[in-house]
Amino acid sequence: MVIIMTSEATQRQIDNVVERVKSVGLNVHISVGEQRTLIGVIGDRTKLSETPLEAMPGVDRTMPITAPYKLASRDFRQEDTVIKVNGVKIGGKEIVVMAGPCAVESTEQIVHIAKVVSEAGAKFLRGGAFKPRTGPYSFQGFGEKGLNMLTEAKAETGIGIITEVMTPRDVELVVEHCDILQLGARNMQNFFLLKEVGASGKPVMLKRGMSATIEEWLLAAEYILSEGNGNVMLCERGVRTFETYTRNTLDLNAVPAVKSLSHLPVIVDPSHGTGLRHLVAPMSKAAVAAGADGLLIEVHHDPEHSLTGDSRQSLLPEQFARLMQELKPLATAVEREI
Repeated sequence: MVIIMTSEATQRQIDNVVERVKSVGLNVHISVGEQRTLIGVIGDRTKLSETPLEAMPGVDRTMPITAPYKLASRDFRQEDTVIKVNGVKIGGKEIVVMAGPCAVESTEQIVHIAKVVSEAGAKFLRGGAFKPRTGPYSFQGFGEKGLNMLTEAKAETGIGIITEVMTPRDVELVVEHCDILQLGARNMQNFFLLKEVGASGKPVMLKRGMSATIEEWLLAAEYILSEGNGNVMLCERGVRTFETYTRNTLDLNAVPAVKSLSHLPVIVDPSHGTGLRHLVAPMSKAAVAAGADGLLIEVHHDPEHSLTGDSRQSLLPEQFARLMQELKPLATAVEREI
């Protein structure tokens, strides 16, 4: 349930409502908008059946939220969530591009790519220090050493850092080195990890599981939000279907669908979504047209010798720079900027 306060409600009136809700053992989450304050009630709302909230000073009305995800629901927050990180607003007018290699391979490599993508207009450097791989003998990343390399790349370029965290015990370490925590598709329903990153308060990008429905995806986001961390963005990275030509099937239906259901920013990953270099640019453009708030693009200056073997989907620096220029008029056409 959401308690909608009047536009004239005072802070004292808001505090009184919150105190009343908590007095029956329920939790609250407050969303302060430009015009009104909304108080989300978490728990069994029947406990409030004998509490006439509508009669309390400052209360406009109450509204039930029927979706199983409460805090992520558009009913809870009508305004789009805008996440401010490293001087960049994600979810606002600007379409934010995050780019870089699949994995951090060396200081020289990650600093070089950081300079390349930053000069082309990317606002965040992506790169994995910890790599979840299908096979146990594949390159798993350099761990803390890789995080230190990312930190050096940021020190030299000023670009923000997004990198994946895989286990609850690594959250504190990764938080020290990055601006955005990435939760990969395989960890979308790692509920202990969701709670831990939620408690960290650090901005989180939650990738959609390879076979997850939109509702399951939003419920995973709810775990993070319920820990008090409202800085959550969702990433569509393709789902598993019967098609074998592409690595995954990039579900661009999900972009407008999620934005109608939720207030959270939506990022699209056309690199993992297709797995093919020649499809990254057209699907990036399609994502912008569909309403994406950002793009996550794989870029490598020497993909044929990358340690992860994901050479088929990485853009070369000149291809990435050209794509960034091609996206600008398209962003303008949908009343955005890049």
